Amino acid sequence: MGENGDGWRPLLDVDEDSRASEEILQQQPVPFNVLTRLAVWESKNLWRLSWASIIIQLFNFMLSLVTQMFVGHLGALALAGASITNVGIQGLAYGIMLGMASAVQTVCGQAYGAKKYKAMGIICQRALILHFIAAIILSFLYWYSGALLRAIGQSDKIAAVGQLYARGLLPQLIAFALYCPMQRFLQAQNIVNPIAYIAIAVLLFHILLSWLAVFVFKFGILGAALTLSFSWWILMILTWLFIIYSPLCKETWTGLSKKAFRGLWAYTKLTFASAVMLVLEIWYVQGFVLLTGYLPNPEIALDAISICVNYWNWDFMIMLGLSNAASVRIGNELGAAHPRVAKFAVIVVVTTSLILSLIISALVLILRTPLSELYTSSTEVIKAVKNLTPLLAISIFLNGVQPILSGVAIGSGWQVIVAYVNVGAYYLIGLPIGCVLGFKTGLAAAGIWWGLIIGVFIQTAILIIITARTNWDTEVDKAVHRLKNTAAEEEALAIVDIE
Repeated sequence: MGENGDGWRPLLDVDEDSRASEEILQQQPVPFNVLTRLAVWESKNLWRLSWASIIIQLFNFMLSLVTQMFVGHLGALALAGASITNVGIQGLAYGIMLGMASAVQTVCGQAYGAKKYKAMGIICQRALILHFIAAIILSFLYWYSGALLRAIGQSDKIAAVGQLYARGLLPQLIAFALYCPMQRFLQAQNIVNPIAYIAIAVLLFHILLSWLAVFVFKFGILGAALTLSFSWWILMILTWLFIIYSPLCKETWTGLSKKAFRGLWAYTKLTFASAVMLVLEIWYVQGFVLLTGYLPNPEIALDAISICVNYWNWDFMIMLGLSNAASVRIGNELGAAHPRVAKFAVIVVVTTSLILSLIISALVLILRTPLSELYTSSTEVIKAVKNLTPLLAISIFLNGVQPILSGVAIGSGWQVIVAYVNVGAYYLIGLPIGCVLGFKTGLAAAGIWWGLIIGVFIQTAILIIITARTNWDTEVDKAVHRLKNTAAEEEALAIVDIE
């Protein structure tokens, strides 16, 4: 490749781009116009991955949301049972599965960057084994969910309906458990567009199927839950068929192998840390929603905070898509031994997410009345939502940094460290403060939300410090150790040196 006068080389493909960028970033100082071009290049890489990742997160999230909307037409009791199951039962399982799947992002992302393609199929199979085992264990929670719902203060009627709905979601639990590692396996290879198209097609199919089940055949709440399960199985099977038959995966998927059972324990430790890291974040928000139900006049408070959290969840899905893209980019560059490009990718993705969060926060503040009216016509609830909207805007702004830095942690393999940070920031600081402000002052729901914000702020500040002090050359060395072979064959990887 030739060079321009400013030292910038025209870039031909991702591998050559990364190598050229690493060489350029070694220069001290790097000219500003070159940095600008590098930032544009990195932004293109980021959005090439993240647009589809955002679509995948949003449309998969909407599968449950669509089902809940159809269930709402079956009556208030059915909606209450489905809603509390989504928060208390399904949310619990989702947090665990999404957290476990982040280990696939770490190791497959680094393996892809290191060009150890055959190893990725073995890693994916290990994840499938562990996810299936976790789903079997969690299925007992689904089957006996009524007791748990009564334990958190739900009435017998709501608990009974919630348990029926949860039992209908048992097949969905298995499908979701198998889908998560496959989706991360593909994403680590920068294969995202086909999965986004599949997610869109399945959502459209699910809307039609739900309409038939609820309005035409009148299958009730169990039928609605089984319809959601069926749609998730379609999503999982289509993804599986893509992996098996797509030429894009011919180097990374070479068929089932007994080698998946080698090094399983070491990989399990990273998976467990990943699950703890993400599940603590998801449960933290859900825990605050459940706490609202114990406030005086809980109906208004719960409706208002649920509406705000719903908007927060939409923003979180967008940022989770960016986070997933960031973890893939950083994992790929660490695996390829490009520490400066990895560091530069962190700067670009955090800047991008901050700008996006500022725009979304401003829109939330400007449109706070119309946004509340979309969900309710109650003047009391609308007023409560408007009062909480400034706190929602602050949360959305923090959401522009916190999930992204979590994605950086996943790409770098820092799950254990972040798990400890989450426990301290969320459960030792944020949750107690939220309880005190919510129940011991006149702030009520706003006090609970302030506790949530304080916990997220502390966690974000610590992650910023950790990221800023990171030695990226050392992270490359850790990635190399993580990708050591257990046998002479390149594809038999062991996950070692996990901290």
